[in-house]
Amino acid sequence: MTHSDLAALRGEPSYVWRAGQERRLQMLARWARLENARVLEAGGGIGMYASQIRRRFTPHVELFDIELARVLEAREEIPHALVAAAEALPYPSAYFDTVLSHEVIEHVADDRITMQEMIRVLKTGGRAVIFCPNRWYPFETHGHYWRGEYHFGNTPLINYLPDVWRNRLAPHVRAYTKRGLLRLLQGQPARVVHHSRIYGGYDNIIARLGKPARLIRDLLYKFEPTPLNTWGLSHLLVIEKL
Repeated sequence: MTHSDLAALRGEPSYVWRAGQERRLQMLARWARLENARVLEAGGGIGMYASQIRRRFTPHVELFDIELARVLEAREEIPHALVAAAEALPYPSAYFDTVLSHEVIEHVADDRITMQEMIRVLKTGGRAVIFCPNRWYPFETHGHYWRGEYHFGNTPLINYLPDVWRNRLAPHVRAYTKRGLLRLLQGQPARVVHHSRIYGGYDNIIARLGKPARLIRDLLYKFEPTPLNTWGLSHLLVIEKL
């Protein structure tokens, strides 16, 4: 299967490094320790973020993904990349300073156990930085099913439907409200350091439309510290292990 064949189940990993990815890496560096840290990219795809972290901040970077083909590609930069499920991490407890989960938790079989496992492998005081889809973003970016056929791409307003209808159109992926995301932490030895909603990089649109699209993107970024972040593309959740 090609990566695109896996889009419905796993989403599409980052294949190129552009402004949007760079911005999120800087958010990671702001909220969690990277310099000389032991870092895990959870569900890292082909390792775009892990490779940048390894080149810039620390040699102690690990990565896992559930797809062998992606792991084999990631090993070109991250030699110890492993095939694993997010619900059963093959790492010792209290091992990592930082865990990055970038648009992954929405695809796993059990998101509550996945959160538990990320916290388990963190050292006390270590932080997990989690990006995941915002239910109130106007588009479902992972495509949808219609009459049993999968349609890749952005679909408007699906996530605004009641669950009973939304989950028939997009049974392959979750989208989180703030309350639903924080519910995954119940009973876990972790505290919320930061939560916000952020807008995307929109690099493809900017490549096509140029300066007008860049101005709109920059305006959306100004909304992020305000209640207008309600309609942001993704949650940015930072948690710290107690």
